[in-house]
Amino acid sequence: MNWSAIRALGTGIWRGFVRDRTALFFTIFFPLMFLIVFAGIFGDGGTSARPTVAVIGNGSVIDHLPSEVLKVEHAATEAAALKRVRDGDIAALITQKGDAVTLRYAASDAVRSATVRGIVASVVDQANLLEAGKTPRYWVTGSQVEDQSLSAIEFFTPGILGWAISVAGVFGAALTLVDWRNKGVMRRLRLAPVRVGEIGAARVAVSILIAIVQTVIFLAVGIGLFGLRPSGAWWMAFPIVIVGTFAFLAIGLLVGAVAKTVEAASAMANLVVLPMAFLSGSFFPIGSAPGWLQVIANALPLKHLNH
Repeated sequence: MNWSAIRALGTGIWRGFVRDRTALFFTIFFPLMFLIVFAGIFGDGGTSARPTVAVIGNGSVIDHLPSEVLKVEHAATEAAALKRVRDGDIAALITQKGDAVTLRYAASDAVRSATVRGIVASVVDQANLLEAGKTPRYWVTGSQVEDQSLSAIEFFTPGILGWAISVAGVFGAALTLVDWRNKGVMRRLRLAPVRVGEIGAARVAVSILIAIVQTVIFLAVGIGLFGLRPSGAWWMAFPIVIVGTFAFLAIGLLVGAVAKTVEAASAMANLVVLPMAFLSGSFFPIGSAPGWLQVIANALPLKHLNH
């Protein structure tokens, strides 16, 4: 294996990638835009997100609203609190005057309003039992199965990073192979004093370098802008990313071997990568998907890379 030839070929491929603004944008910055947009929209919507309610007055019901599932804020005036409910800023307004409890909510947000109504009804029932001097015969203890510290950025960073790596691997291999073949670069390289294995090694090395750069950028953006908290073994992401790059390079080479033109290679790569991203949990969890879809997802390398 001629390492100097691999280094020279790899340097040339890397320079070509960096100078190609279109490739640079769609490989690095386009997936990063998805991370920023999704993290910005759902940044406060982790698995531990609680509906916010405003309260006016005091009494046993307001005093016993569970802070574990509701974020309670004391409102200055009823009119201001109702405006916040109408605008969708908070889920509901709860007022208590003596024994009367009033719940005002927005029907336009059916999920949050139903959640708050159920919680308030449970608190009222419990208060009535206590006032009656009776001890409840039955009770329920519940807990969520997810890590309560999980945040939106901790879901989106690995998912969209996995999608970015799949895009770079499949498109990079497929389009490079077709472009080199159509422009006669492959023929010239075969006449040069380098072997086919050395050409492939250079392409693989550049793809791994691109994947590492993607990982570093995603971690930097997640930590710096959205408070991402890597675990103690966060550095294990890099060997996983390298293994994932090999898988998607193989898919890209298969696409490039079948496609005859750059346009066809791009269309076929999109046909592979985009459905795989949705089926593999890059953008949203797929735990509630039908069983047959989960079987398909388990056969996709991106699903396992994301996991």
